[in-house]
Amino acid sequence: MIKTLQKKFALSEQGAKDLVKGCVACVFQNLSFLFPAGLLYCLIGDLLAGGITPGRLPLYLVGTLGCIGLILLTTWFQYNATYFATYTESGVRRISLAEKLRKIPLSFFGKKDLADLTSTIMADCTFLEQSFSHFIPELIGSMISTVLVAVGLFFFDWRMALAALWVLPVAFAIVGLSARVQERLNGRQMAAKMACADGIQECIETVRDLKASNAEKEYLEGLDRKIRAVERRAILSELGTAVFVVSATLILKLGIATVALVGSILLLAGSLDILTFFLFLLVVSRLYDPLQGALQNLAAVISTRTNIARMNEILDHPVQQGGDVLTNRGYDVVFDHVGFAYNSGETVLRDVSFVAKQGEVTALVGPSGGGKTTVSRLAARFWDADRGRITVGGMDISQIDPETLLSLYAIVFQDVTLFDNTVLENIRIGKKNATDEEVLAAARLAGCEEFVEKLPDGWHSRIGENGCTLSGGERQRISIARAFLKDAPVILLDEATASLDVENETKVQTALSRLIREKTVLVIAHRMRTVAGADKIVVLADGEVAEQGTPAQLMQKGGLYAHMVGLQTESQRWTL
Repeated sequence: MIKTLQKKFALSEQGAKDLVKGCVACVFQNLSFLFPAGLLYCLIGDLLAGGITPGRLPLYLVGTLGCIGLILLTTWFQYNATYFATYTESGVRRISLAEKLRKIPLSFFGKKDLADLTSTIMADCTFLEQSFSHFIPELIGSMISTVLVAVGLFFFDWRMALAALWVLPVAFAIVGLSARVQERLNGRQMAAKMACADGIQECIETVRDLKASNAEKEYLEGLDRKIRAVERRAILSELGTAVFVVSATLILKLGIATVALVGSILLLAGSLDILTFFLFLLVVSRLYDPLQGALQNLAAVISTRTNIARMNEILDHPVQQGGDVLTNRGYDVVFDHVGFAYNSGETVLRDVSFVAKQGEVTALVGPSGGGKTTVSRLAARFWDADRGRITVGGMDISQIDPETLLSLYAIVFQDVTLFDNTVLENIRIGKKNATDEEVLAAARLAGCEEFVEKLPDGWHSRIGENGCTLSGGERQRISIARAFLKDAPVILLDEATASLDVENETKVQTALSRLIREKTVLVIAHRMRTVAGADKIVVLADGEVAEQGTPAQLMQKGGLYAHMVGLQTESQRWTL
């Protein structure tokens, strides 16, 4: 049962156990509210029998206090078993989602955007937090306690029990049959929310370009339509739920009328005593109130399926696995007949083979879309190849845990990601347990000292979101400092100097020349002068190795590499 609850509601094992405890607590709380009805039943019986005797008066006083104490105790137990446990599980769920995202292959993120994933971790978890503190335990508690009360009613009088309980299966069936309608409405509402969230995020990220293109008004009009679509879908979703819930509630209220009608007939016929008639009226008046809430809770539980499905999409996604022991001998990176296609089905690499030797710089060049960046991502196992084999020092990387494998790699991307923290802490990302002295040494090797000393607080200056207070060259040098600090034997440089001016490019290349000594280096570059000093050039075109060799060999061959060098040389002579 615990495993089923975990799967059905995207819970941890402890969360599933806490859900069971919460349901049991709700059962006891609901039953405790019936004890005053039993006490009142006894009191009416005594009054009809001639009055309350002095000996029974203390019994009623103690019974009243006992009912109050029991209700307080069960309510306290219910509150702790639902609310407190739910808050704990909410935190566990968010952490488990984040941990799973950390292990999921990067191919998953190609199908999802930031707004969608953020909504799953924050908004969906918040909605389920409310469901597990309010809806699900109360629903299950109400259903179980109702079954127990129903069994007791049949012992008193089966005819009156049928008159009181016939409405229950009808009411719950109405709400249950609305599941498909609600799922469809909730799915469309969620799609509208995601479109709106994407639009808002895109607007914030591209506000500079919108202003520059004088396109703000037109974009905001489109965003306004998305916001109104969310409002419209929310109204339709609420209306679709209300139609079924209100109809079921009306049916439920008919139970009081049928109890009164059947009881009156039986009372007039002499086959029912007045005390039993009073008991049923008392019980059903108390019984239907929580059930009315249960119908609303059932509708709410049905609506959580959309949120749970979004979480399970993450939690059930396969992760990259492998051993945590490195068995490589040396650090040669070998691509052996590698083929790869993204989720779109478009083949990016086909039968790619080359060797990046330790102690050499291997440059990947070629036209845009030829597969250069894909090669670097496959080398670091950000994705897994569809065909062929990739090895580091003879070790098949597909058999090694990604985090263990990445201990061999230092990567400098074209797009640097920095955090709103100090310069020191941004560099320390390369090696979390590094001392300040180690961080400073790496920073000096990367040439960071020049600009950091000009900052207000030096190395302890906060650099803003994604390093917004720094220039492109300064941000890139911090990224290189991370690579220095990590000091990994395999270096991947993905267009590390493509967006820099000549002065910054020279400084960054000087820093890179110190970084790559005696290491296996894969360099991706579009500027031919960047890779002119490489030991080996691999030219990728249309997902295949068009040619490979030293720069001199390829220039002599007069193929694609020589053509690209010629084009860039000609473009450098171009003037306005």
